Amino acid sequence: MEQWSSKLAFILAAAGSAIGLGAIWKFPYVAGTSGGGIFLLIFILFTVLVGLPLLLGELIIGRSTQKDAIQSYKQIAPNSAWHLIGCLGIVTCFILLSFYSVVGGWIVIYIFKGITGGLTGLTEQQYSDLFGQSISNPSLTVFAQFIFLLITIFVVSKGISNGIEKANKFMMPALFVIFLILIIRSVTLDGAMEGITFFLKPEISNVTSETILYAMGQSFFALSVGVSVMVTYSSYLSKNENLPQSAISIVFLSVLVALLSGLAIFPAVFSFGLSPDAGPVLLFNVLPTVFGQMPFGILFLVAFLLLFLFATLTSAFSLLEIVVAPVAKGNEAKRKKYSWIFGLCIFIVGIPSALSFGIWNHITIFDKSIFDAADFLVSNILLPVGALLISIFVPLKISKEALFAELLHGSSISRKIFVMWYILLKYLAPIVIIFVFLDVLGII
Repeated sequence: MEQWSSKLAFILAAAGSAIGLGAIWKFPYVAGTSGGGIFLLIFILFTVLVGLPLLLGELIIGRSTQKDAIQSYKQIAPNSAWHLIGCLGIVTCFILLSFYSVVGGWIVIYIFKGITGGLTGLTEQQYSDLFGQSISNPSLTVFAQFIFLLITIFVVSKGISNGIEKANKFMMPALFVIFLILIIRSVTLDGAMEGITFFLKPEISNVTSETILYAMGQSFFALSVGVSVMVTYSSYLSKNENLPQSAISIVFLSVLVALLSGLAIFPAVFSFGLSPDAGPVLLFNVLPTVFGQMPFGILFLVAFLLLFLFATLTSAFSLLEIVVAPVAKGNEAKRKKYSWIFGLCIFIVGIPSALSFGIWNHITIFDKSIFDAADFLVSNILLPVGALLISIFVPLKISKEALFAELLHGSSISRKIFVMWYILLKYLAPIVIIFVFLDVLGII
């Protein structure tokens, strides 16, 4: 059975799963379109009060069984349909990686343009035009998506310790260093304080039911909960690891990167007079503009894009891993074979999302582009549904004493803290998820 070499390796991998497009690309533009500071506040509340209990629940499922996302549920609840939670997670990850890899491809395109001088000396409007031209080019976007998935497949096919773990140990620390450099530059721009205020000062008047739904979806997206990714990752943990400490570390890193990404983006957005609700293109328009104002800016931009690619890949590794793990079953030959089979299938399924900004931009699903429809389905429906089912499953199918005993392996958690976690998972999490859904549907 494959295992992480250390707790740090697991935390970096789990945090890498969370700290990718969800925190760096998606969080700023969702926050920008959902009220700024109030969105940040609701996001943090969801992450701590709902996301953290769910994350710990998934870690318990995986480590206690030492099995993948389907077999773990079968072991805990045999002869039942509960294993369908794992199946739902696999389907969700499959769809998620299909459009996630499109954005990964955009980063590949920008790295190439940065290295070849295509991002040097442009105005903000020219950067905007360049991005539009790039993502509407069908052959370019599909090829770049393919390159991104090739890297993902190659690493996952190598396994846990030789592939995912080695990649994460370098990628994550380097990303934080570049992030700090970018933030220092962003907050020292003229007019940056307006962006800082927009991001950090909650305005209650900006709250809508969609703000709350998107904050919940972003919380689950950022922590990789609701899809059993953490069930699979924790199945490679030894019984001696401290699960509560690991869960808190993952949540802390996830929230920290969300804060860093907002502080890197919004001061620059307002400094250059851009709109914070520009949507998915926000990062690709703002960052080149910011770096263009810095000495040796193109070098920093390429470095950031490379690390952004690394962070995006760490999330992609976890998404493909959960799809491959149930059929690989620890067999190296099977792992390689199915990494390539499923990776190529995901590439094919993702092609419509890649084309939805160009030759297929006229095709809509419920008034959304193919890309946006896939994103909405995953972030605002499948992730919350998966999280709801997990919040019901853990306290229903694992006894209170068994849960406490599992948490005591490697930790000294008190009974009082355990009871608080149990109440949050069993009662608050499902109630909040159901309430938000009903509110968005207009039922309440």
